Formats: sequence, structure tokens, C-alpha cells
Amino acid sequence: AFSHEDQIQVLEEEIARLRANIRRIPFIDEIDLRYRQHQKQPQPATSAVMFCLMDVSGSMTQMHKDIAKRFFILLYLFLKKNYKKIEVVFIRHHTSAKEVDEEEFFYSRETGGTIVSSALKLMKKIVESRYPPSEWNIYAAQASDGDNWNDDSPVCSKILAESILPLVQYYAYTEITPQDHQMLWYEYEKIMERFPNSFAMQQIADPGEIYPVFRQLFERKAA
Repeated sequence: AFSHEDQIQVLEEEIARLRANIRRIPFIDEIDLRYRQHQKQPQPATSAVMFCLMDVSGSMTQMHKDIAKRFFILLYLFLKKNYKKIEVVFIRHHTSAKEVDEEEFFYSRETGGTIVSSALKLMKKIVESRYPPSEWNIYAAQASDGDNWNDDSPVCSKILAESILPLVQYYAYTEITPQDHQMLWYEYEKIMERFPNSFAMQQIADPGEIYPVFRQLFERKAA
């Protein structure tokens, strides 16, 4: 297994490759994303916040968590290199959600069941209390193995559609599993149909797919 230092070195090499190709596959630098839907007008790049949501329930194996950690480290390091000022909010969840610091987000271990809506509700609460959309560009990335209480998946869809997506510039969901999709994926597919320009989703089955999926999720959306 990679040490923390090895992971950082690998991801910094990935970032260097991203920066070399920035003209061909732009990221969200300068917040130059234009959507036909909602017609959001971005605020200055210095007023950006990125929400990182990660499932840490018992169904998330160590392999799942390692992939999620590497995905978020890549995202975090890229944002730090491309924005002069940016705030990152880390939210971990199992049956309940908690805002944590970087260290706890990446390295603390949890067990138990899964209620994904707990993370979405906490994100909504934090946005309302600290990040008014009139002053902040809001982005979010969520990582999960797709396992969730079935009764909760429609709740997630409702929260996203009514309370989160109208406020954010972009929301990306990554499902980390080689297995068949579960209810959460199918609920999120409905969301993607309704919000094709501000919501995207991809599946990751092994570590080799992290960089391609990262690039696909955050490439520029053409007008």
C-alpha cells in the first residue's frame, strides 16, 4: 500500500499533467462554467467553496475508502494550486454526518450503516449559515459505494433537487464499486436528467480510473 508521502507524490504528478493539459481540458479555473439551466452568474474566483462529502460506513471497504481518499486529495491539491483563496468543507457520514478537518476526513475510521441524506442535510445547513450563494461559488463532490437505506435514497433526490442544486455551480457524484448499482444510483440518474448542466455522476471500479473519472467530472461544460 502507498504511504501518505507516496500518494502525495503520485497525485502531484497527476496535477502537473493536468496543468500541462489545461488548455485542452480546462478545469473550473476562473469559474468559467456556463450553463443553459439556471443561468447562474459566477462570483469572483476568490469566493469559492468546495464541499467534499464521503461515505465512511461499514459497507465501505478499505479499498473503497482509499480510492475516495485519493480522489479527494487530487481534487484538494488541484484547487489549492489553482485558486488564491478557496475554502474546503469536509463532511464524513455513516448514519449521521459530521463536519471534520482534513486529518479526520482522510484518516479516521468509522463503522455502521448508511444514511446519505444526513450529509446532504448538513451541507445545506452549512451553506445557509456560512456560504450565501450571492457571495460564494459553491461546488460539491460526493464519494460513496452506493449503499444506502432504500427509503433514504428518494430523500436524497428531493434534497438535491429542492435545496442544493439550485444553489450550487456544480455537483459531482462518484460511486466507488465494481458491483451493480443500487437505489441511490438510480435516484441520482433522475437528478442528472433534470439538472444535466449542474450535476454529473460516474462510477469508479479500481484505482486506475480515478484520474480519468476526475477529468470527466470536472471538464468544462460548453455553452
